[in-house]
Amino acid sequence: MSEPVRRPRRSSPTARHGRLRTSTTAGAIARFISAVLAVVLVSGSAIAAYAVWDITSSVAPSVSLANETPGAAVPNIDAIEGGVNLLLVGSDSRQGQDAVFGDVEKETAKLNDVTMLLHISEDHTSATVVSFPRDMFVAIPSCPKEDGGTYDAMAAQKINTTLSFGGLACTVLTVEKLTGLKIPFAAEVQFNGVIELSNAVGGVDVCVAEPIDDDYTQTYLDAGTHTLQGMAALQFLRTRHGVGDGSDLGRISNQQVFLSSLVRTLKSGETLTDPAKLFGIAKAAASNMTLSTSLSNVNTMVSIALALKDIPLEQVVFAQYPTEYGDINGYEGVLPLKTPAAELFEALADDEPLSLSGETGPGSVLDPNAPVEATPAPEETVPPTTEASPAPDGTGTPTPEATPGVVLDSSVQGQTAGDYTCSKGND
Repeated sequence: MSEPVRRPRRSSPTARHGRLRTSTTAGAIARFISAVLAVVLVSGSAIAAYAVWDITSSVAPSVSLANETPGAAVPNIDAIEGGVNLLLVGSDSRQGQDAVFGDVEKETAKLNDVTMLLHISEDHTSATVVSFPRDMFVAIPSCPKEDGGTYDAMAAQKINTTLSFGGLACTVLTVEKLTGLKIPFAAEVQFNGVIELSNAVGGVDVCVAEPIDDDYTQTYLDAGTHTLQGMAALQFLRTRHGVGDGSDLGRISNQQVFLSSLVRTLKSGETLTDPAKLFGIAKAAASNMTLSTSLSNVNTMVSIALALKDIPLEQVVFAQYPTEYGDINGYEGVLPLKTPAAELFEALADDEPLSLSGETGPGSVLDPNAPVEATPAPEETVPPTTEASPAPDGTGTPTPEATPGVVLDSSVQGQTAGDYTCSKGND
């Protein structure tokens, strides 16, 4: 591959694929107005902005998934009952996108270069976002073709090819097979959607520990804090050569720097009390996302948003699917680490809160200047007298209580929304 042209540095401050459902113009407008009103009613929600962002996408044709229940009752505008599994897919298709994204030969391609699973626990006390490396080889089940027929199942293909084999529903099928979880909700977003969303929230602050200099995505950022939106936000999320070890694994940890800051931004009262931003987020999604039929209802979107509103930042975990390099058909490739991955998804299936023991990833480092909350001095009190619980040996000696939750293997890299991290440039 020839070297890219050097640009001057710029400063910077599952599911089965089914029939498509169309919407009438009048119905779309009615749903849009209802969505805005619904979000105003729940604007105290930390993720109310997301409700608008998802709900208004119902004006576009939706995709039916096998795990959707036909004719299911629509929930009231209240926190959804039980847990939620939602797959968010980022497509690199240039079709219908701005010419500035380049790579003309990819205009008709459709790869899911970003695949993330959001899991909300049954009791709405924790949420986890798992990122799947695009180059990881996985088994792909048989998927229906859009024009009829089916694609044969494949034993080993990169996960980012699933969108081209059978659309959004095929990606859901593949992730279900990989994780053992049922995924009844899914959404696909393209480049313009990322740009418009970042504009709608007024930008996201990201910390850069070392300069990022990437000619491939034209990402040029000096060390320091930058407020990114529009094209600059998209370039930051797409950069791979400019961060960490230049791999997609480094890009994922770099994206988590952005996502954790985005969650903190949405948690702030400034975002949630600004009607212009809320309306802007709704408008951003209207023409840039494809949703599963299960997500195209106003009440469903708001109820999912309300399930997230009270989750502490420390319980919003961003994790990277654990991988290793190994032989695949005679070539070195990215392979799943099955044992720690099984522990991760078993914990999600059991709704256990998660703790990370691994590093943040090759594309990020902990922010040495992160804000630190002052710890109040302990009050001098006399501890109450308690009875000792019987020990296994019958001595009556108290036994320590087990730490709640699951500590993930160190091969599972990531961070929480409460962790302040910086992007690590690739020198």
